[in-house]
Amino acid sequence: MGRGNNRRRSEALSWGVMREGKAIWTINAVPGHSVYGESLRRIQSMECRRWDPTRSKLGAGILRTRNDAARLLPVEGTTVLYLGAGHGTSISHLHDHLCGQDNELKGRLVAVDLAPRCLRELTHMAKSRPGLVPVLGDARKHAAWGVLLPRKVDWLFQDVAQAGQVDIFIGACRRFLNIGGTGLLSLKAASERWTGEGEAALFEKVERQLQSSGFDVEERIELTGYEDNHVLFHVIRTE
Repeated sequence: MGRGNNRRRSEALSWGVMREGKAIWTINAVPGHSVYGESLRRIQSMECRRWDPTRSKLGAGILRTRNDAARLLPVEGTTVLYLGAGHGTSISHLHDHLCGQDNELKGRLVAVDLAPRCLRELTHMAKSRPGLVPVLGDARKHAAWGVLLPRKVDWLFQDVAQAGQVDIFIGACRRFLNIGGTGLLSLKAASERWTGEGEAALFEKVERQLQSSGFDVEERIELTGYEDNHVLFHVIRTE
């Protein structure tokens, strides 16, 4: 019985995100509905959705970080920018935390993706999740969609699987992230230009590039086992 109680003990990472061992749950902003077939359950009388870390680099980072996992989440009710929104797995859980049901927290989640199919799925999701703003756009071409963010944000996440990921991230942070803001870069080794020196050397090189570009690297989170060949860089913009 003792072991069972330990497995069920939950840790609140925010008002709407809980961790139980290797499971993460978010309070469902659209009760009765799952987004990608995830399981639903009640925790302390609230309906929650299980956040699958094998389908979400942010979810994997929350489980793998050696630091306070709450620091990877934005402040609820704020405006955030997510580049490379994909099909919306991470986006949906982030929305649960950021906005809540019917956007009672007044959050705003600007989700940019280059794929029309992804945008269709995000647009459908946004119908029941006010505060989610899907954008069809290239993460590198700020002029086309930057008007949606007239003020800088305090949290920016990037997950784009294309060459030049680091340069794209640095450029986006300089344009949209406040000094002192949190940046999260999901880096896929195979998508980055490199000369065959090995993944470890590549990630070391990227860390030095971020440090020399005005960021404090809080942590380099290995995602192997959830997302192989991926690292999540947690940085703070300092200049």
